[in-house]
Amino acid sequence: MTNKQITLIKTAVFFLALAPFYLLLLYAWNNELGANPIETITHYTGIWTLRFLVITLAIAPLRRLTGQAILIRFRRMLGLFTFFYASMHFLTYIWLDQYFDWPFIVEDIVEHPYVIVGFTAYLVLLLLAVTSPRFMVRKLGKTWKKLHRLIYPAAFLASFHFIWLVKSDIREPLLYFALFSILMLLRIPAVQEKTPLLTSWFRSVKV
Repeated sequence: MTNKQITLIKTAVFFLALAPFYLLLLYAWNNELGANPIETITHYTGIWTLRFLVITLAIAPLRRLTGQAILIRFRRMLGLFTFFYASMHFLTYIWLDQYFDWPFIVEDIVEHPYVIVGFTAYLVLLLLAVTSPRFMVRKLGKTWKKLHRLIYPAAFLASFHFIWLVKSDIREPLLYFALFSILMLLRIPAVQEKTPLLTSWFRSVKV
């Protein structure tokens, strides 16, 4: 695959990743955010943060199963989109919901464990986003790879945040927790050794 083709695919992926944001703007423009717009935006941005976390974490296992090394070229972009939607989720909380009332925000964080968990996950994603540029990769050296493994606990913190937040039907948050668990299992060497047949099948159909 040529560099021009890779650039075109990256551009397409970039605009596809922005589609949920444009859709949210369209909902807002058409007054289709429901009776509680702030709650709708909060849930919407939180769900898309989890979805992009799943997609980002799925890149490495998919590369190994399909043999398509090019997939790794999209991981940083997708990780930054995870942070983008997480930032929208966080800004909705501190701006639209709490109106930058910092004393109340601090009180809310202390009183509600799910807020602490979500805020911790966001801080981890912030750290990963800040250290994602190539010059930071060179500067941090081997430490960079160890640092970016923090995306794994961040994913579980995000799913726990969702589970804790939901008061009744927890099937959806449990689904994300299950997906993160599967993606983590696929990274265990012992599990990787048991997937050669699946890998061969993927490569035979040229996925």
